[in-house]
Amino acid sequence: MSTEARFAPGDWYAVVGDRVTVLLPGSQRGRVATLWDLADSGAGADVLLDALLAGGLSTLDHFALVAHDDDATRLIVRGAPTATVSSTGGDEILTAAPGTTWAEQVLAGVSSVRVTLTGDGSADHRLTPGLARVSAVEFGTPSAPAAGGSAPDEPAAEAADVAEAPVGDEPVQDAVVEDPAVEDEPVAEAPAVESAPDEPAPATPAAPLQFGSPEDDPTPTGETPAVQDDWSDRDGQTQVGTPHPEFERPPIPGQEIGPDVVAQPVASLVFSTGDVVSVDRTVLVGRAPEARRFASHDQPHVVTVPSPHQEISSTHLEIRPGAGADHGSAVATDLGSTNGTVLAQPGLDAEELKPGIAVSLIPGAVLDLGDGVTIQVTNP
Repeated sequence: MSTEARFAPGDWYAVVGDRVTVLLPGSQRGRVATLWDLADSGAGADVLLDALLAGGLSTLDHFALVAHDDDATRLIVRGAPTATVSSTGGDEILTAAPGTTWAEQVLAGVSSVRVTLTGDGSADHRLTPGLARVSAVEFGTPSAPAAGGSAPDEPAAEAADVAEAPVGDEPVQDAVVEDPAVEDEPVAEAPAVESAPDEPAPATPAAPLQFGSPEDDPTPTGETPAVQDDWSDRDGQTQVGTPHPEFERPPIPGQEIGPDVVAQPVASLVFSTGDVVSVDRTVLVGRAPEARRFASHDQPHVVTVPSPHQEISSTHLEIRPGAGADHGSAVATDLGSTNGTVLAQPGLDAEELKPGIAVSLIPGAVLDLGDGVTIQVTNP
């Protein structure tokens, strides 16, 4: 099975190693750091399972483990998780029956696995070794097309039909309408068959990614949606300040001033709200963020997040490209928020950011702003 992996954002922890992934509910945060140390060192499924159960099974009502090698895929689910497996033997659903310790299977010829934890979100974000907050994860390539979609080979066939259609007396749309698979598609969308912008790129095995300098970053581009440059008022509260040509941004203590805008993003931010933002300049996050202290040429990305209990401050957090020793990575600074920001980095204990002090972020880091809003840091 291909080890290409994707996830849907959520509240569960995904501890992702090269060959083993462990999924835990948010209440099991205390087990995450130990498991990540083992997964990052290349430990196998049995070692991770031993560490998972070291705290006692009675305190672990729900978890899932997925381990894959060249010959077989091992699945363990306990409690809420459900695993849907596609293999040469057909599709199969694995769940743990009430009253059992867990359900376990070792399967050969597996083409894809989806582990659903909460909800039924679409796994659109790339999952790399590290930590993530998820509601579902998928491994490999599904053997059957999604509902309402066409088989993998059909778009190429349609493109060939359109290319061979005579140019002149016979309209191109006639060739398209004759195919019942696409008769409901608007004629204007026919050119999109060749470019197929919504089709995922072919999966290619990738080594664990790390932040590096932007010009040397081997990470493929175009994987995350481009952030629009329309920073007009979004919710009636967001404000952008008046331009000040002579404005000079005050430095953060102990940090060099980073560039206003970098040529390539140094990280991507996956919000629990579903937003994805590239860090190619300063990103301001809050309940009603303001950008008044920035000059007109240095306008940041402004991201407004919900805070029904007012736990998130108006302008709560800043994330920007780093400078000096942090060049090529993203750094986060709590802007003196009322309830603070908690940062969980892979392999490290969670810490509360000190207001005004920038902290460098590594892939898999998770920032918790309160009110259920989290931000996962991934490669661009």
